[in-house]
Amino acid sequence: MILRRLYDDELAQASYLIGCEATGQAIVVDPMLDVDRYFEAARAEGVTVHDVTETHIHADFVSGARALARLAHAHLYLSGDGGPDWQYAMPSDDDAAPADVDRQPDRVTRLHDGDVIAVGAVRLTALHTPGHTPEHLSFLVTDTAVSEHPVGLLSGDFIFVGDVGRPDLLER
Repeated sequence: MILRRLYDDELAQASYLIGCEATGQAIVVDPMLDVDRYFEAARAEGVTVHDVTETHIHADFVSGARALARLAHAHLYLSGDGGPDWQYAMPSDDDAAPADVDRQPDRVTRLHDGDVIAVGAVRLTALHTPGHTPEHLSFLVTDTAVSEHPVGLLSGDFIFVGDVGRPDLLER
């Protein structure tokens, strides 16, 4: 399994490129708007971006999930949990969008608690972890080439070392 953390010091925001060495497929979790960095990281690791996902709707930075999925012709996985007020809006190609990056990727799947994304031998299991935001997902990461036991958890802004994600940032 390939695991590469990409971090933005100014935003204090982490994203991840996770790949399967056997298949050359990779998934990007919580991409920022500068999507070129993920293509560069994938090239450096010898993989291609096959899937894109987010842990939650981000209020503190502009997500690059749609743009990356569209440009990579990748499958986009987004939370389907959180209730009707906390669903991702996905414009159609017919909608007037202010920029091309807002266009919907070709393939979008809504994830729910327990759903699995398979990227070669790597498995990400979605866990609905509301608190920071109502639709929030965390991902248990398992490298099935080595073990059936998870090797880590990607929690987005849900848990930090010695702290938890703030729920008071939500606006009405």
